[in-house]
Amino acid sequence: MRSIWNGSISFGLVSIPVKLMNATENHAISFRQIHLADGGRIRYRKVCELDEEEVPPSGTVKAYEDADGTVIPVTDEDLASLPLHTAKTIEIEGFVPASAIDPLQLDSAYYLSANGVPAAKPYALLREALRRSGKVAVAKYALRGRERLGMLRVVDDVIAMHGLLWPDEIRAPEGVAPDAGVKVRDAELDLADALMNTLGDADMDTLHDDYREAVEELVAAKAAGEPVAEEEAEEPGGKVIDLMAALESSVRAAQDSKGDTEGGKDADVHPIEGRTPRSGASEGTARRSGGKKAPAKKAPAKAAAKKAAAKKTTAKKATAKKATAKKTTAKKTASGTRKRTSA
Repeated sequence: MRSIWNGSISFGLVSIPVKLMNATENHAISFRQIHLADGGRIRYRKVCELDEEEVPPSGTVKAYEDADGTVIPVTDEDLASLPLHTAKTIEIEGFVPASAIDPLQLDSAYYLSANGVPAAKPYALLREALRRSGKVAVAKYALRGRERLGMLRVVDDVIAMHGLLWPDEIRAPEGVAPDAGVKVRDAELDLADALMNTLGDADMDTLHDDYREAVEELVAAKAAGEPVAEEEAEEPGGKVIDLMAALESSVRAAQDSKGDTEGGKDADVHPIEGRTPRSGASEGTARRSGGKKAPAKKAPAKAAAKKAAAKKTTAKKATAKKATAKKTTAKKTASGTRKRTSA
């Protein structure tokens, strides 16, 4: 990995020369803008708004615009001359439990590498001190023209540093939460817990970017001159009318998609008192009360819902046919009786 910054960690009077390297990489697909008519690249050029001439990079400098519109040039040399201790030093300010850092503050992530053989011993000392204390170090450092806040922690055998937003850069969540009058019942919480248990733990290693894969397939198809497959986008969910019904259906759909072969650890679904169990509820209850398990299913939630609806429709039609047949038979019987009586 290529270092993006060289400096040192200041741990009291101990100085640890280090290199800073990016710990993450961006796999997003990048696009270019072109002229649709002829495919020519669209480029952006820096043009002075006074003389309308293009200005090369060597002819541009930073500037600060004052409240009254006055523009004050600030060169790289001006910034480099600032008496900033953190310009080349990661200054440890203190140590806190990792839980004291609000995840909202987390920003970019870096690896810190010992820079040279003499740095190996003090680097290992700080790493093991952090590991044994169970705490993280809070530090200040300067990068890309500004002083930043950072958190040092141990990842495997490496000291990693997370850039942190300053506390005053975190907005208060005012007006974001729903009205205080919204109440959640215990039965709803029980079903939410059951749904969480059914979905289980997220396997972070298996998660991937489906959108990026779809874009890659799209680009490959267009490059090969093949037709692009179009799929209908799912309609966004509407207003939830019956929260309990939605939760119960979600639990059953999750059970069906995961299958019932995971050691019999299906989440319990308890209908609310006074509610008529929907089709499938008695089956799920029987399964949980010691009855035979239904065969494992791995159909998506939509397919399960369509099957349930089809079963209900078929049952209704069969019931209606039976009722009609009974009525017809009764009429014929009554008619025959009247004929025999009159005879």
